[in-house]
Amino acid sequence: MTSRYPTSYALAPHGRRLAAATALTLAIAALPRTGGAQEPASWGTPLDFATFSIAAIDPLTGESGVAVTTRVACVGNGVPWVRAGVGAVATQANTRTEYGDLILAAIARGASPEAALRSMLAADTAAASRQVGVIGRDGRSAQHTGNGTSPWAGHRTGTNYVTQGNLLTGPEVLGAVAASFESSAGAPRHLADRLIDAIAAGHAAGGDARKGRAQSAAVIVADPRPGRSRRTDMVTVNISVCEHPEPVAEVRRIYNAVSQTLGYRTLEQFTGNDVWQLRVMLHALGHLDPGTSALRRDANATRYTEDLIAAVDDFRTAERLSTSANGSPAGLVDAETVARLWAALERAGKARAVREQLLDVVAVRR
Repeated sequence: MTSRYPTSYALAPHGRRLAAATALTLAIAALPRTGGAQEPASWGTPLDFATFSIAAIDPLTGESGVAVTTRVACVGNGVPWVRAGVGAVATQANTRTEYGDLILAAIARGASPEAALRSMLAADTAAASRQVGVIGRDGRSAQHTGNGTSPWAGHRTGTNYVTQGNLLTGPEVLGAVAASFESSAGAPRHLADRLIDAIAAGHAAGGDARKGRAQSAAVIVADPRPGRSRRTDMVTVNISVCEHPEPVAEVRRIYNAVSQTLGYRTLEQFTGNDVWQLRVMLHALGHLDPGTSALRRDANATRYTEDLIAAVDDFRTAERLSTSANGSPAGLVDAETVARLWAALERAGKARAVREQLLDVVAVRR
């Protein structure tokens, strides 16, 4: 397709009719069909989510997830759908929530994402107003941007992800989402962490073109590995900010707080998993127990003990930050301290190893 946009984008085919659906597989043939594929009139006005999203998988962990934001309230209640060990779906524009479960069920029965999506669209009289992104556990994907969605509308695909949006400021939004997600590939980070960063990058690049409206954001991830979730559906992360002045930043704040990632609070003298993260980082930099090859996670591991306070002050002194000697609280770990710790680890070539060591500590399981 020729257009004035980069060829890596697939734009809404304005003026063109929906192509004939591909031949149906046996798995798709088993799908229930609803007359006209319309939502009940009793539900009121259509569920419109002009928005942008990313649906992705992590091939190493098997996680599947969706992150999304829009200038409409409660986007998490309609757009993102995941199924552990199967994949993820984002259904937006004129959102048909049925697509989430039906497409994932078809994939679970053996259909490809492309066949599952095309089957749904072929039975949908409102297909032109839909936008859908689908990705399977094996990385295969499918997308659709109807010619009746709001400009700017388009979608883009890459390794292990699909990103799509409508009523955006332009293609640079999806470009920023893609660049962020691609840049974190292979890093020792959880999928939800990467998805939040990707959607934040798109928001910073312009995001939803509307201004002065209520805004929401959400991220949901399912993990098929045993023992990773307390839920029978194996969802590990499910954060939905229904309305907030800065919902994307609020999703990040909630995620960091729930995972107790170091930096989510200002540390003085507390207990918690972030204290253990601090111990690991200071040990790697030689400020805590330098004579030991590895820290032992004993009863004091998550307590802000005197030796840890002293190590923090030693680090702050080395970084020429204020300490208790010139008026700051002893053992102060604020946002600047955390940034300096990671910068020091990067300089020492130890940041990746430390992140890998702490990866399980910051996993969300609630």
